[in-house]
Amino acid sequence: MTLFALYRALGTAATPLARRHLKRRCARGREDPARLDERLGHAGYARPPGPLVWIHGASVGESLSALPLIARIRARWPDLGILVTTGTVTSARLMAERLPPAVIHQYVPVDLPGAVNRFLDHWRPALGLIVESEFWPNLLLEARRRGIELTLVNGRVSARSFATWRRARPIIARLLAQFSLVLAQLDEDARPLEALGAARTLCMGNLKFAAPPLEADPAELARLRARLGARPRWLAASTHPGEEAQIAVAHRALATGHPGLLSVIAPRHPHRGAEIVADLAAAGLAVARRGAGEDPDPATEIYVADTMGELGLWYRLGEIVFVGGSLVPKGGQNMVEPAKLGRAVLCGPHTANFMRVTDEMTRAGALGRVADGSELAATVGALMSDAAARRAMIEAGRAYATAQAGVLDDIVAALAPLLDRAAQGRFNPAVSSVII
Repeated sequence: MTLFALYRALGTAATPLARRHLKRRCARGREDPARLDERLGHAGYARPPGPLVWIHGASVGESLSALPLIARIRARWPDLGILVTTGTVTSARLMAERLPPAVIHQYVPVDLPGAVNRFLDHWRPALGLIVESEFWPNLLLEARRRGIELTLVNGRVSARSFATWRRARPIIARLLAQFSLVLAQLDEDARPLEALGAARTLCMGNLKFAAPPLEADPAELARLRARLGARPRWLAASTHPGEEAQIAVAHRALATGHPGLLSVIAPRHPHRGAEIVADLAAAGLAVARRGAGEDPDPATEIYVADTMGELGLWYRLGEIVFVGGSLVPKGGQNMVEPAKLGRAVLCGPHTANFMRVTDEMTRAGALGRVADGSELAATVGALMSDAAARRAMIEAGRAYATAQAGVLDDIVAALAPLLDRAAQGRFNPAVSSVII
């Protein structure tokens, strides 16, 4: 028995436990109880007539990066239906808000044979676009067995993932072989993917950088601007555990030279909001929390913006932005997003996920690097005090962000032959009658 056959057999045996496991995840808020059947492959909607393209993004970042691609597909191939799948509750909520009405969202099925078969039997996509690096063996192997064309879009491999996958190369090579085309973000991603077994790999750039600027509610933006007035302020965005304490260090150092300073923390995972507030309050800081319905008042020193989908709001409320996941070894977060909105952008030393972007932005004068909370305070303070330096960084950032906009054109051009064939009905995915 091959390893994949064993995996499938074990998945079949584990199927009776799947619903119990999903219900436990529901209790922890990790699944949507109203849509639990989707995770077992039961469709929540009727399949639209005609050819269908399936786009999968594991979570928030991947699914949001696919939105501009979805818009292009709808404009150029209007006869193609589009199904989007994600795996997290948060991403499903965002897709409900941001997907066009004609685009269907479903939760991706758990990687058990029965769930995968039910999902593919119902939706019968002609083409599957998998964003970044979500490799579920049953789902990929069964899709290709049925003749569904698969493409990896925005593919990337971190150094840590490459080291892990290389030790299991026969497994990952079999999975990568299911993709007829791999569109990697960078040369640094294309080469490892090829070494791991990807057959046809093209370097296209990062789809996330082609996204339009993050949105913000105009009325709420105006209200908060009026409330904050001329208070000096800055934002620490997408922070991870271990960074908020360093933000507090930076705030205390900055506050001595900038009376009335407000530091805003927008954590990467909003569910940490209450924990962050408790830690900062225990350190003697006056804190307010947006997730609790609180506004910053004149006494508030740090405001925790622990809500989903509002990062564009906070980017617009302060010209200086520190991008988290970089003072701790998390690989960094998207530094182009705030640059698009005319912000002076800072980050820490840990930016393995955006290494080329970090280097290019730094050389262009569009990004400041800091080592810790003390250096962060010094750099933020210098930018607050020097309007000319701040404007120069902002303009360099805008120019860099504008230069990345062509990524989407290149990706659409690479996908066009596959989308043409799908729209013309030249893919004929098979329907399995086997439900295990």
